[in-house]
Amino acid sequence: MDYCVFIQANDKQHLGAVIAEYALRRNSKHNDKFDIRVMNYDDFPALRAREGDYYLRDGGKRQWVRDDLQSFTPTRFLPPQLMNYQGRAVVIDPDVFARADIWELLSRGMQGKAILCRPKSGAKGRRGCLATSVMLLDNAKLAHWKFEEQFNAMFDFERDYMQWVCLKYEDPNTIGFFEPEWNDFDHLSEKTRMLHTTKRKHQPWKTGLPVDFRAADTFRLFPPKHWIRRARRALFGDYVLAGKYKEHPDPNQVDFFFGLLKECLDKGIVTEATLREEMAHNHIRHDAFEVLERTPPLAA
Repeated sequence: MDYCVFIQANDKQHLGAVIAEYALRRNSKHNDKFDIRVMNYDDFPALRAREGDYYLRDGGKRQWVRDDLQSFTPTRFLPPQLMNYQGRAVVIDPDVFARADIWELLSRGMQGKAILCRPKSGAKGRRGCLATSVMLLDNAKLAHWKFEEQFNAMFDFERDYMQWVCLKYEDPNTIGFFEPEWNDFDHLSEKTRMLHTTKRKHQPWKTGLPVDFRAADTFRLFPPKHWIRRARRALFGDYVLAGKYKEHPDPNQVDFFFGLLKECLDKGIVTEATLREEMAHNHIRHDAFEVLERTPPLAA
């Protein structure tokens, strides 16, 4: 098929990917026009082969590990290759949940651009970083995306991870922008097309669990949290003393995620046994069933 949505995933984010796929299908009236493919970390030998090796990230060296919440990130550059550089792709993180018809994005005019996305927010956005967590791709214009070659270049310290994921190796003239509502960072309104629960420590399905992601290993004199975090990691490892996931500040976003999960349970897409297994692995909060009981049904 000429149109496909790709969802990145790993073990820790598998349930999110399942719910993300359900949201895409639930809210589209054009499901016969596009495929959906989940790209799981373990499906790609190139990722597994680099376990424990050091790569270039933000000017420093960082160890590559599978056991990280976002170890799937490089796969967002795979879709053109997987589609033989033909057709169009949308690639999303597994914590991005559609509220609108994804066909509107897949089929929109790109004005000759190879990539449509949005800028990042905060300091990274001010430094020119683009958000690759949701991208619309014209695959024929991205024949220079050679995944294994470019991934391995990070380990030869020739390609910087942060430069790569911010699209700083791309010709700016080939990049256009869609409305921020197609990748709405932790903001839910009537205009939101796809909700991205990007603040990892507040992801609504993780509340109360031990933090299992590695914060960016940057070092700046100010604020002091950067050198405190680096010292903690050197002394105790990635996750010791990292704290716990916090309650999401917006109850509407909690209701939206658990409303989707409730529908998945009702339809047999997710089983109670699967959910309990995910809870046992600390992939979803241990009070998930209690939250589901008080979650109102989603609007049609």
